[in-house]
Amino acid sequence: MTEDMTDAPREQGSQWYDGEAGPLVRPYAMTGGRTKPGPTGVRFDLIALVTLDAAAPGVDDDTALGPEHRALIELCRVETQSVAELAAGADLPVGVVRVLLGDLLELGCVTVSRPVPPAQLPDERILREVIEGLRAL
Repeated sequence: MTEDMTDAPREQGSQWYDGEAGPLVRPYAMTGGRTKPGPTGVRFDLIALVTLDAAAPGVDDDTALGPEHRALIELCRVETQSVAELAAGADLPVGVVRVLLGDLLELGCVTVSRPVPPAQLPDERILREVIEGLRAL
């Protein structure tokens, strides 16, 4: 007969652990109670692109940043990612990721850019004409 994990007695001080879900940490604990990114003035919408500045001081300093900050840095180390991709990759709520990215931006560890809106992209007709011109050379 096997004992169900949810029926197992909890150890003293284990209110932060759930047998089925694993460790539980509230989002406000990860952000120090903050709900908005710092005074950077940058909008961290879901499609904003985040790039790691590997030369920035503190990027490789394990003691200056928390584990969630480190997880975001490691995800950005591979390639530029959107805020939505970072939230999914780090398995964190988007609101938490926005606050943490605000910290990283203030430290100079990351840069944030927005993709070019479709209205500002060149017309497809113009691109085809350029390709045809290049082929004619």
